[in-house]
Amino acid sequence: MIETTSSGVLVAPAALRAAVRAIIECGGSGEREAALVAEQLVEANLTGHDSHGVGMVPRYVEALAEGGLRVNQQLRVVTDAGALLMLDGNCGYGQVMAFEAMDLGIERATAHGVAVVGLANSHHVGRIGHWAEQCAAAGLVSIHFVNVISRPVVAPFGGRDARFVTNPFCVGIPMPNGEPFLLDFATSRIAMGKVRVAFNKGEQVKPDTLLDARGEPTCDPAALFADPGGAILAFGEHKGYGMAVACEILGGALAGGLTLHDRPSHSAIINNMLTFIVDPRRLGTADRLAQEAMAFADWVRASPPMAGVDHVRLAGDPEREWRAARAAAIPIDSTTWQQIVDAGEQLGLSSAELLRIAAPRPLAAVAGPPQDSGVPPRAARA
Repeated sequence: MIETTSSGVLVAPAALRAAVRAIIECGGSGEREAALVAEQLVEANLTGHDSHGVGMVPRYVEALAEGGLRVNQQLRVVTDAGALLMLDGNCGYGQVMAFEAMDLGIERATAHGVAVVGLANSHHVGRIGHWAEQCAAAGLVSIHFVNVISRPVVAPFGGRDARFVTNPFCVGIPMPNGEPFLLDFATSRIAMGKVRVAFNKGEQVKPDTLLDARGEPTCDPAALFADPGGAILAFGEHKGYGMAVACEILGGALAGGLTLHDRPSHSAIINNMLTFIVDPRRLGTADRLAQEAMAFADWVRASPPMAGVDHVRLAGDPEREWRAARAAAIPIDSTTWQQIVDAGEQLGLSSAELLRIAAPRPLAAVAGPPQDSGVPPRAARA
C-alpha cells in the first residue's frame, strides 16, 4: 500500500477513470458499461461534487453483492408514444440507463419539439447535472425530477425522523457562450453523500443541517449512519420539503416507478427520474432565449459582490471553476480511498494492481473549502 497522510491522495483524472473502470469490470460489467460508470463518477469529482463521485464505488460493490444492482442490463421501453417515453432500467447501472434515456429523449425532442421521458427502476443515476449537460450539449432545455428508493435519510418539515431521501431537482439551459445554466440540487440541506464525505474526513456539518436519532439537532455526521440513524433537514423549511414531495411523486409514480413508504433492507439505490426536454428551435424561441438569457446572466453577474465574495456566480459556474482547479489531479480523502481499494479487492482486483493503475500521490492538505459550500477553490476563481 502507498503511505498516505491523514488527508488522502491525489489522482490524475485519466488514471482515476482507468482505476474505476477496472473495478467495475471486475464486477462483471462490459467495457462500455464500465467506461460510462467511470466517466460519470470522475466527472462528479471534477465538478467538485465528491458526494456523487468515486466514493460511491464501495456502495455499488455492496449492492452488487446483495443483488440490488445488476450488470450489463438493457434499457426496456415500456411505453413509446412518440414524444412520450416510459422506460425501465432493470436495476442496471444508472450511468448507462440515464445516458441511454437522455439519448432517446434528445432524439424525440429534436423530432417533435418536446419529449417527456420517464425512467423507472434504475440503479443510482449519480449527479443529475450530468444528464442536463447531455441535453444542453444538444441545444435542448431540460427539467429533471428524481426520487430515491433507499434507506430514508431526510425528515419532513416538522418531523423528527427520516421519511424520504434527498430527491434532487435539476434544470439545464443551453447558453450561446457554450456554458449552460445548470441548476442541480438536493432538496435536503445537503446531499447524503456530502454527509458521508464529512464523516470520512472527520469533519462536522453546519448547524441546522442534521437531526440525531432522537430528533434533536446535531452537527455530527456520524448521527446519520448510526443504528437507529438520524436525518437531514429539508432546505428552506416547508419550501424544500414541498419540492421534495413533488420530486417523490413526479419522479417516482408519474415516471412509472415507486414512491418510498417503507425502509428497504438492501443497499441498492434505486432512482426514478421524470425528464421534460424542450427544443427551443422547434418552439421558435431559440434566438430570443439566447439573447435574453445572456443579457440576464451579464446583468446578474455585474452585481457588486458582498464582503468575502469575489464575484457573483450563476448556477453552473462553480462546476466549471472546479473542473479547472482539478484538471491535473483530484483529491480523495484517506478513508474514502481505502474504501475504494477494499471494494476493488472484494471483486478480485488486488490493491497492488489498483495502485499501479491509479498511481496516487500523497496529499498533505486538500485545497479549497468544505464540499457542501459549492464554492470552488480560490486558485480557480476569475
